[in-house]
Amino acid sequence: MIKKLLVFALPLTLLCLIGLSLLSTDSKNEVSIKTPYVLAMTKSVDVPESVEFAGEKIDLTRYDMHERYDREINGFTYLHSTTLLLIKRANRLFPIIEPILKQNGIPEDFKYLCVIESNLDPRAVSGAGASGLWQFMKRTAPSYGLEVSSEVDERFSVVKSTEAACRYFKEAFAKYGSWSSVALSYNAGQGRISGELDKQQAEGGLDLWLVEETSRYYYRMLAIKQIFDNPTRFGFVLTADQLYKPLKYKEIQVTSSIPDLATFAKDQGITYAQLKDCNIWLRDRKLTISVKSQSSYTILIPEQKSLYYKKGENIKVHDKNWIIQD
Repeated sequence: MIKKLLVFALPLTLLCLIGLSLLSTDSKNEVSIKTPYVLAMTKSVDVPESVEFAGEKIDLTRYDMHERYDREINGFTYLHSTTLLLIKRANRLFPIIEPILKQNGIPEDFKYLCVIESNLDPRAVSGAGASGLWQFMKRTAPSYGLEVSSEVDERFSVVKSTEAACRYFKEAFAKYGSWSSVALSYNAGQGRISGELDKQQAEGGLDLWLVEETSRYYYRMLAIKQIFDNPTRFGFVLTADQLYKPLKYKEIQVTSSIPDLATFAKDQGITYAQLKDCNIWLRDRKLTISVKSQSSYTILIPEQKSLYYKKGENIKVHDKNWIIQD
């Protein structure tokens, strides 16, 4: 596929350059008006009449919905490095997230919500203090079953924060009966969405006048889903070895305090940095198990062979649509 793209692109570029060089002097003024300043062109992505998200058909022919989607699909298409990174990270994280959503009866499309929330960075912390993949706030996290303390912050656990997000989604869907309103409430809060639905006498969240961040939020999910469905169509060319491979772990159930996590990591044959990277929810240099805390914790220890990329390694691809076939 890559070779075909190059075979097509290189002769075309050469023809353009040769054509420009052969132009007569008399036509220089005309050329200066018609010739682009750059050789590369930027094409606007077409907006479809409708898209589907979480089983709901979204009509994009209405002017405001059309233009909001247009902004986001073109933004992600030409924000090259960020969008590439999202696809690479998804290969490691989506295999963890998707089964949890399915077990809880949440539409799989909601995996794109955490793409928008955190750029699929489990270490993400917003300026307001929202943390982890799903960007839970410290004050609300315990309401959805997450422990937050000086030593343990489960907002940074991929598994537990995803389970907590599912609890929120189910609670919000029971209130609104609409997945689009659920998604909007995740950003703005249920109080704001419920209040505005009443004040604006609107039927659904997509008809509301909201702050720009929330208005953009839903359409960013719609847009990134379309790109993930077919990255090559939007100019993102990846091969299997360029995706981030899923790591393999052994699980250790810890039932007694660990006074020094660096020593614990060394005993497990890994570095302290690797221990923290695979268990970001560990927020101190020790782990104390007391009456007030949980009775046990599960710590992930990466297998040695998972820690390295090897030439010729057959990296498992989560979605074949993400890569091109050589």
